Amino acid sequence: MREKSIRRKHMPKKNDINKILIIGSGPIIIGQACEFDYSGTQACKALRNLGYKIVLVNSNPATIMTDPDVADITYIEPLNVKRLTQIIEKERPDALLPNLGGQSGLNLCSELSSAGVLEKYNVKVIGVQVDAIERGEDRIEFKNTMDSLGIEMARSKVAYSVDEAVSIAEELKYPVVLRPAYTMGGAGGGMVYNVDELKVVCERGLQASIVGQVLVEECISGWEELELEVVRDSKDNVITVCFIENIDPLGVHTGDSFCSAPMLTISEDVQKVLQDYSYKIIKAIEVIGGCNCQFAHDPKTGRIVVIEINPRTSRSSALASKATGFPIALVSAMLACGLTLDEIPCGKYGTLDKYVPDGEYVVIKFARWAFEKFKGSEDKLGTQMRAVGEVMSIGKTYKEAFQKSIRSLENGRYGLGFASNLHDLSKEELLQKLNFPSSERQFIMYEALRKGATVEELYQITKIKHYFIEQMLELVNEEEALMKNKGVVPSEEVLRQAKLDGFADRYLSKILEVSESDIRNARLEYGITESWEGVHVSGTKDAAYYYSTYHLSEDKSPSSDKPKIMILGGGPNRIGQGIEFDYCCVHASLALRKLGFESIIVNCNPETVSTDYDTSDKLYFEPLTLEDVLSIHAKEKPLGVIAQFGGQTPLNLAADLKKNGVKILGTTPETIDLAEDRDHFRAMMDKLEIPMPESGMAVSVDDALSIANRIGYPVMVRPSYVLGGRGMEVVHDDEMMKVYMSAAVGVTPDRPILIDRFLHHATECEADAISDGINCFVPTVMEHIELAGVHSGDSACILPSKNLTDKQVATIKDYTKRIAIEMNVVGLMNMQYAIEDDKVYVLEANPRASRTVPLVSKVCCINMVKIATEIMTSPLTGNPSPVPSLKDNIIKHYGVKEAVFPFNMFQEVDPVLGPEMRSTGEVLGISESFGEAYYKAQEATQTKLPSEGTVLLSVCDRDKEELLDIAKSFEKLDFNILATGKSYEMITEAGIKAERVNKLYEGRPNITDKIVNGDISLIINTPAGKTSAHNDSYIRKEAIRHRIPYITTMAAAKASVEGIMAIKSSNQFGVKSLQDHHEEIEFT
Repeated sequence: MREKSIRRKHMPKKNDINKILIIGSGPIIIGQACEFDYSGTQACKALRNLGYKIVLVNSNPATIMTDPDVADITYIEPLNVKRLTQIIEKERPDALLPNLGGQSGLNLCSELSSAGVLEKYNVKVIGVQVDAIERGEDRIEFKNTMDSLGIEMARSKVAYSVDEAVSIAEELKYPVVLRPAYTMGGAGGGMVYNVDELKVVCERGLQASIVGQVLVEECISGWEELELEVVRDSKDNVITVCFIENIDPLGVHTGDSFCSAPMLTISEDVQKVLQDYSYKIIKAIEVIGGCNCQFAHDPKTGRIVVIEINPRTSRSSALASKATGFPIALVSAMLACGLTLDEIPCGKYGTLDKYVPDGEYVVIKFARWAFEKFKGSEDKLGTQMRAVGEVMSIGKTYKEAFQKSIRSLENGRYGLGFASNLHDLSKEELLQKLNFPSSERQFIMYEALRKGATVEELYQITKIKHYFIEQMLELVNEEEALMKNKGVVPSEEVLRQAKLDGFADRYLSKILEVSESDIRNARLEYGITESWEGVHVSGTKDAAYYYSTYHLSEDKSPSSDKPKIMILGGGPNRIGQGIEFDYCCVHASLALRKLGFESIIVNCNPETVSTDYDTSDKLYFEPLTLEDVLSIHAKEKPLGVIAQFGGQTPLNLAADLKKNGVKILGTTPETIDLAEDRDHFRAMMDKLEIPMPESGMAVSVDDALSIANRIGYPVMVRPSYVLGGRGMEVVHDDEMMKVYMSAAVGVTPDRPILIDRFLHHATECEADAISDGINCFVPTVMEHIELAGVHSGDSACILPSKNLTDKQVATIKDYTKRIAIEMNVVGLMNMQYAIEDDKVYVLEANPRASRTVPLVSKVCCINMVKIATEIMTSPLTGNPSPVPSLKDNIIKHYGVKEAVFPFNMFQEVDPVLGPEMRSTGEVLGISESFGEAYYKAQEATQTKLPSEGTVLLSVCDRDKEELLDIAKSFEKLDFNILATGKSYEMITEAGIKAERVNKLYEGRPNITDKIVNGDISLIINTPAGKTSAHNDSYIRKEAIRHRIPYITTMAAAKASVEGIMAIKSSNQFGVKSLQDHHEEIEFT
């Protein structure tokens, strides 16, 4: 008892609570990314420090948050009311903290409350009250609250049907904006210009909203969009953490907008009004913790309206936290437990209630898009979010920070000019391109200014404020002046000015046609170097993280003489390189600390755990370019740099770093290049007598045709050196090959096109290995559910494998070990295989951490990154390699990973899987039975498999041989069967009862009618590819619109049958924590 009373004296907190349930945000989707992993992980840290026991629920296996040691009890289970009820019943938490799991967390809290679950089990909601969620999220409640405070909103009315929406729009006059209630990322909404568009978007919006409610609002696009991040505690203390100015005006979703903190063009008076409004709102809605308030300001009339608030930590709060050093999620969690701002000490302000945002620097956020991944998608930005990631950069001036953000984006651009072919267009063509906001808008404006467009002309088209366009014009003029002296390094004065304005060495080298090393050497000779300044972390004594600038006369960041190791992060999230790599960097940092090194992380992604101030001993918030990394390396002088955990980003730098005398730890850059070089790799496989599919490399169309005909169609074609299968395709004939080769860009003799025989009906597998160069250990073999030809990142996979023979698993493990040792891999490696007619073929080797590392680590209970870090540092520590002591364990459960796709945000794109990766995130189902694990994985992606109803079978000729097995299974499961054309004939000839349905071009009633009328509960439709005269993508697009589970491969259809059988036989699946699953592994 004594101990408790002492603790109570120091930190007043809620003592009627011991166990807190935290809901995570689920898989990464557009609009809800890893910023919630960062906020959830921070909250777990804060609450465990205060002595609470934490139960965490999240379906996303790639996060740090679902690691078994972040919370006390971790459930990787689907996020829905049924599963959460089971968990609450089992764990009996005292409280629920819902505002750290994004929109998913808030919605679930509301649903649990209205279902009476919280009351039944006596669970208190802390942080944000259920009625507060309604006041913040329900459009009518929110409007009433604003009316009572006298704060203006855009004129609007709520509609519950399309007809209501039509009459409201007539009253408000087009264009109008539609906003569904309880959604995020602008899902289901949009701006509409006429009644036909309204009907389409409104129908979508009513479906997207859990309460079937859509707000129809007057259009105020072109106004300034301004955001405040505010924090309130239970004593009604309020502070403003950050003022954010969206540089793109209203009309572009804030998640896509390019923005700055602090506000650069907004007067003090307006900022004061916004702050007063925000404080009134957060007090009225009674949020405890962080809250994001969005306003619109009409610069012409001065009218200010509130757009919406998010009574939770959001994407903006992750940005605000990293921009100011104020850890919003950490503080929100403490406030939710009854602490107040005046009780939390801070080295800079005394206590947090005295905090003001006073950093003397400019922060820029720039989004990263993936339009190139979605054929047929339009590169247009509107009120529905399209970005898949973002970068943040810090500089002393707007120009410096802006240019830094461009080179952080990882899209091969190091400055604003000469992007794609924009430089070749005329002023008129460029201005034409600016009529609709797009991901290229800033680059187009830059070239338009170069071609003589005026600031006023650009303002009229884009409504971006004059100040920002003037700054850009100054950069254009400076660049044009620089380019008058091509072929020589600029004079000291000119170079110094270019560096002050943020021009990158690499960009200067490009425009001046001088090598980058010449620029760097001249700069060092002139004494023009970066200095670093700290951003103080609020609520800590003196913690800080660092940014570089050329505007300081002296370096202000301390440097210790402890042995250091630098980890290069993964940069912005994008498709093909997501949060999994951040997971690896974080674990490497924790492992280095345990080994006694000082860990240094370099990264520029504000959403992640790796850019949290206490993940590493020292964080540099910097772009991952040669210039920036070498500067930090010269200052810190680490013993080595780890490049194999951040995905493709650091690997692209590794060879150049090594040339500049940087020691790369683990697998050498040469080995990594060797694995990418197909000829070398094939020669090594021949030497080891390990089979690979026949292949060739082509530089021209003729090469490609002769190789394809030698190997035999179909073939798989792709460019060399890519991650996430960019530009991969299955080609069926000479005609298609000519089309592919003519579209392939940048093919050179040292970057040829790779052509492989496409394995028919082959099972794809992969294995992750840990190797020290002499010994190698493979924890498990993963079996893909989709056949070869679907990118491994998009395929569902089972681990440990289920349908492989013992001999096949042994072969895969043997090949993996031999390859790792032959290539002298030190650290992690990922191997991809395909099994065709019982023969195992090697597809590729990736001697680096892969996106499956967190999966294997969690399912098999082995911390792969920690072991790999111990191996890489063993030459420095003198510790023996841990690999020989690793043993195979008997794992009694299956994990099924399923990918999650953003097709609902790209309505115009055919949602079919292929060799190009398109998923943004993933979920995991875990259980002793495969059927149950598969069912749970589907349930976690929010498309639950039906246990009864009607299944539609419409498969292409290639898949007809497996059709009957599947039809029989569904007949056994008492489903009604609908089928099209030939599929119907085959099924009925085999004596299975089915009903025929028309395809779109065969008359009515057809498939679409059946889908719209809700007569179909599951769709199995395999695309015919290029062979069919009629396109069937409309079936898959309709399925997404009406949220009907759809399956596009026969392998997944078979797995679904097992899932449905499992739910029918047991009727109710239990829930089980990750820690309990790990208890049952038999360690040999």
